[in-house]
Amino acid sequence: MLVRLLYASRSADVMTPDVIDAILATSRKTNPALGITGLLCHSGDIFMQVLEGGRDTVNALYRRICADARHKDVILLKYDEITERHFAGWTMGQVNLERVNPSILLKYSERAVLDPYAVSGDAAMALLDELLATASIISRSN
Repeated sequence: MLVRLLYASRSADVMTPDVIDAILATSRKTNPALGITGLLCHSGDIFMQVLEGGRDTVNALYRRICADARHKDVILLKYDEITERHFAGWTMGQVNLERVNPSILLKYSERAVLDPYAVSGDAAMALLDELLATASIISRSN
């Protein structure tokens, strides 16, 4: 059974491009063997990530994320059983929302900033779908 899990968190430490690159490299190395696909959005210290894959595997990965000291304020935004993946082409795609047209963010929230704590899970997922449709996702898997 496939599921899609969307969560948000804040970084417990200062996020630098090197740290984000390391997180993505690890995901891209380990996710294929786990059958995990998804997308990581970030802006400042806020992260929003969607994970797709088998229910047990996605749930286990989310539990590890919740227990990871590098994350704080972890919140589940949306969890669905799915019939197909939206992010099948990405072992872990990336969106730096500081490089996205602010009008896309404003379409789904009160202000043109990433604040998944202030929007519904449906609005957050709609934002990700639009980013996918507008080719705002970078770092497609090999």
